Amino acid sequence: MSLYAIERDNGTAIYAQIAHLLEHEFIKQGESGDRLPPEGELAERFGVNRHTLRRAVDELISTGMLERQHGVGVFVADRLLDYRVGAGTRFTQTLADLGMSTDSKVARKMIVAASAGVARVLKLTGDASVLWIETLRSVDGVPLCVISHFLPLVPYGETLRNYSGGSVHEWLMERHGRLRRTESLVTAVFPQGDDAKLLSIAQTRPVLRVKSLNVLESNGTPVEYAITRFRADRIQLRINP
Repeated sequence: MSLYAIERDNGTAIYAQIAHLLEHEFIKQGESGDRLPPEGELAERFGVNRHTLRRAVDELISTGMLERQHGVGVFVADRLLDYRVGAGTRFTQTLADLGMSTDSKVARKMIVAASAGVARVLKLTGDASVLWIETLRSVDGVPLCVISHFLPLVPYGETLRNYSGGSVHEWLMERHGRLRRTESLVTAVFPQGDDAKLLSIAQTRPVLRVKSLNVLESNGTPVEYAITRFRADRIQLRINP
């Protein structure tokens, strides 16, 4: 006899009902790394054959909620933060909307000569200087990403002279107007420099690198070129047009 309420004539496939129940009974109430009960035990609980049970589990594996380790079992997967990347994305606000606390610390802040790539994106002359700010962003106390912010020294250097943490975009928008993201280039790479140490990950764990350009919404003037390195084990990027 089934220990769960499976309705066989309600128009919803039985495997889909089981997937829904597994999601709410085991995944959302469990922790990352928790092991699901054996396949035979679950099939008995739901009053179905193993084929139907396996299809429900495969459905959840395909969504990333579960992961199968062959010869070991099925486990609740690490929960990935669903981070939306769009024209108006702001780190602090995006995470606050998800009910998470954020923290931003300045790792470096200095004036440097613009590299050829930075100068090209920001439409600067080859000998121009830029303000380079390196920030470490944490969510609920756990490091999530490191961001390199490059901004034309004039006029934004003076604006951010006293910046010591928080949202870079808020500092800029309060003084110069709204910003709009024009592009985001995403690549999986290994950590470089001291990124692994800052993010508390092994040097062999990949990061998701996102290169972004933010411009003034009013006239399209380049304001900030940002290179963000996200911990790939903690986030999935949802790209919105």
